Amino acid sequence: MRKLLLALAAVLLLAAPVFAEMKPVKVTESYGKGNNVFSLATGSPGELGLLRELGEAFGKKHDVRLDWVKAGSGESLEYLKGKQVDMIMVHAPAAEKKAVAEGWASGRTLIGSNEFFVVGPASDPAHIAHAKTAAEAYQKIAAARATFFSRGDDSGTHRKEMSIWKMANVQPSGDWYNVTKAFMTATLKRANDEGGYFMTDSSTWASEKKSLPGLKILFKGDKYLVNTYHALAAPAGTTAGAKTAQAFIDFVASDAGQEIFRSYGKKTIGEALYDDAKYAKQYDD
Repeated sequence: MRKLLLALAAVLLLAAPVFAEMKPVKVTESYGKGNNVFSLATGSPGELGLLRELGEAFGKKHDVRLDWVKAGSGESLEYLKGKQVDMIMVHAPAAEKKAVAEGWASGRTLIGSNEFFVVGPASDPAHIAHAKTAAEAYQKIAAARATFFSRGDDSGTHRKEMSIWKMANVQPSGDWYNVTKAFMTATLKRANDEGGYFMTDSSTWASEKKSLPGLKILFKGDKYLVNTYHALAAPAGTTAGAKTAQAFIDFVASDAGQEIFRSYGKKTIGEALYDDAKYAKQYDD
């Protein structure tokens, strides 16, 4: 018995660092009042209100409550892997495919897209408006040591940013490179207030641009900057809400869900914030 207890203690000690590193999940908002509860981790679709509209539409047809956990793509993937949420909406294709291959994510479904813009002060001190590619724009920013803001949070935006620096053969560092550890809107506001460059998604820009007089779009149009979103769920039976989460993914991919996706924003700000899966498919990898 003593040997068995010692062995069990050793296993727990080995597992302890893993549990210690797992970040706690905090529900940001809930949509619907149903008895079937499932949790979904995502960033901008929740922050901009699209998730609320999708969740409420789904809840009207089903006895469901959706708990939104605000997290960037990297953190969302961690939560799904740790079985702390039932599903995620993310834009990190390589990591998504790895998750499915490793067996801790399933049902990967293309649901829509937006794109990235590089915004900055109208004076454009690095002259990126003349760049032909995103990598060239980043090279110009680094060469000019122009103020640049990075989320630095392992979000899909941050991962895309880092991949562009790599393509540009630049290791960003120094007093011109500012890491915020903040979400999209908060980082945009810092760029506006401090006169710096930032790569924002088009959805957040459309929603917030009226409150950002110090910024303008200076570079866009590189196909590499198209940003595809996928939904992934925990495999069936691995979390309490996995079955409901998969039903929600099916709804978002349906005609009704896609109509919400492609039209969201038109009523409130006069323009759609996202493209649907049909449009996004041409950029999907």
